[in-house]
Amino acid sequence: MLELNIEEREAPHGKRVAIATLDAPKSLHALTLDMIRQLDKALVRWEQDPQIACVFLHSSTDKAFCAGGDVRSLRDAILAEPKAFPNPAAQAFFSEEYRLDYRIHTYSKPLVVWGGGIVMGGGLGLMAGAGHRIVTETTRIAMPEISIGLFPDVGGSWFLPRMPGRSGLFLALTGAPLNAADALFTGLGDYFIAQLERQNVIEALCQADWRGNGEQAANRVLRQFAATFDINALLASEVRAHFDAIQAMTASRSLPDVVAAIGAYAGDAPWLQRAARTLAAGSPFSAALGWELQQRARHLSLADVFRMELAVALHCCAYPDFSEGVRALLIDKDNAPQWQAATERDIAGAVAHCFTAPWQQHPLSDLDKKMETQ
Repeated sequence: MLELNIEEREAPHGKRVAIATLDAPKSLHALTLDMIRQLDKALVRWEQDPQIACVFLHSSTDKAFCAGGDVRSLRDAILAEPKAFPNPAAQAFFSEEYRLDYRIHTYSKPLVVWGGGIVMGGGLGLMAGAGHRIVTETTRIAMPEISIGLFPDVGGSWFLPRMPGRSGLFLALTGAPLNAADALFTGLGDYFIAQLERQNVIEALCQADWRGNGEQAANRVLRQFAATFDINALLASEVRAHFDAIQAMTASRSLPDVVAAIGAYAGDAPWLQRAARTLAAGSPFSAALGWELQQRARHLSLADVFRMELAVALHCCAYPDFSEGVRALLIDKDNAPQWQAATERDIAGAVAHCFTAPWQQHPLSDLDKKMETQ
């Protein structure tokens, strides 16, 4: 059964609009390696086709755009080869996922992503780098990797520090969910459009005049729909509302102090209360990784960020917290993970080890060169 459907629709003056639809509703369109490969191949072909004017990426349901990567299958592959490092399945998945995400960030044609419903982890990797990102009243974004012993990857080390103030650091540590207003405030979304307008947006893109600047043409269409709705009348941004509190809690240059400050929150805001609980229950190793990645990514190029994240992801898969976190949250669903017992010093050593290259030739060494079809 196909989990990714692709089509091309006619547009004026001999142009076409390409449409890619994630179609794995039972898993909330969680990304498999096959889906990643199909989408990357389609994007390469469409970018090279002069008649393709625009690409529209969405899912087949309103409930979710993409709930992340298929971490259950990844855990199974790791447990099947516990001594293999780097794990072959993990290296294939993450290297090809990050290659796809980088392609989206650097795509030369208008790429529109409809981010309605749940957008988590790998789904945010597909959305964050697109040139035209739509959020709706149903959008719920999160990077809850701290709850599964991972870290905010798929370029999170790049886009989280670029959010206002230290909100990106707060989100990395707490996995706090974002709504559409949050997405616009933090820079993860560009347009707020009502969920029921999706097909109308696609039709409008297919009727647009693409003979001039494609990015401007896409922007004209999307702004027309966005102008008809007042997001402030529907939703309030939690990040904006609690921005001062977030800044205060993350002011220290010491991770233990920041963790303590978030955990000490005694206010009555449910969003901040939930964030504090998630951090307290999360993997200390993941918190330390998220912190260190943002420090190291500060002066790196986008390609170097993805290269760094790949090495870290493979080491992270070999650390016990990842398999245990997936078990507790997604398989047994007991929400009682037994994190690797370790001192602060032990965790610091494990985190430092994650940045050592597990290969001689990096699988993503060509990211900042012209990428050919994979």
